[in-house]
Amino acid sequence: MNTANVKDAVKEKYAQAALRAVSGGSSCCGAAPASKDHCDPITSNLYDVTEAGEIPQQALLASLGCGNPTALAKLSPGEIVLDLGSGGGIDVLLSAKRVGPAGKAYGLDMTDEMLSLARENQRKAGIENAEFLKGEIENVPLPDNTVDVVISNCVINLSADKDAVLREAYRVLKRGGRFAVSDIVVRGEMPAEIRRSIELWASCVAGALEESEYRAKLAAAGFEAIEIEPTRIYQAEDARELLRSTGLGVDTVAPLVDGKFMSAFVRAKKPAAPCCGPNCCGE
Repeated sequence: MNTANVKDAVKEKYAQAALRAVSGGSSCCGAAPASKDHCDPITSNLYDVTEAGEIPQQALLASLGCGNPTALAKLSPGEIVLDLGSGGGIDVLLSAKRVGPAGKAYGLDMTDEMLSLARENQRKAGIENAEFLKGEIENVPLPDNTVDVVISNCVINLSADKDAVLREAYRVLKRGGRFAVSDIVVRGEMPAEIRRSIELWASCVAGALEESEYRAKLAAAGFEAIEIEPTRIYQAEDARELLRSTGLGVDTVAPLVDGKFMSAFVRAKKPAAPCCGPNCCGE
């Protein structure tokens, strides 16, 4: 699949999602306005009432994630966090609150509309220890060894060059830093019809890695202590909702994905600094 085509499709979908949020609408994985009766199971009910009350409503409306990495990453005061594909800023703003004034949260996004929305949400929230950067997750505009934690929410699967994303995450992490992302992961083979659909690349599914492949790519980038923890496993009826507007044969494809897609929390660590003296390893 052409990398430029994928990137353009994702940009267009997320720009539309940002504009819907500004006008008071919501989104389901960037594909369609949400309603009481139509919202895909991937993006719904990820933040509790307390968290939702901590950030502007438009940040919640623009959320296109598949998990809640800020809750699962166990952020500590004083840490520096980077959110890959920060969208409307919900996870950046929540992270900034978790790490406190001594810490900082960066958000990285390639979509002007999302960056504008995120900065407005930051202004409304009155949060000073956050910064939104324009750029691509395959080429992070931060120096080496900058952040303590890399988070992301249903974005890495959208990249057509995941090896580059993981290498960049490893590069910007400090020694001993943590990779803690929510993402869509596949167990087993995926139907070819889904892989070929640009629409689903921009809707969080078609670019998803198979579980063993995700582990292998993290290891190749240099990470250790790799864990993949399922948070939601999707059945055929869930896929039926997601496939509704793609033009694919829903009745044929939906049963083939039954139980094979999951939202997962993906953890890994950058190795700590090597021992550099006779006493540093307890010798």
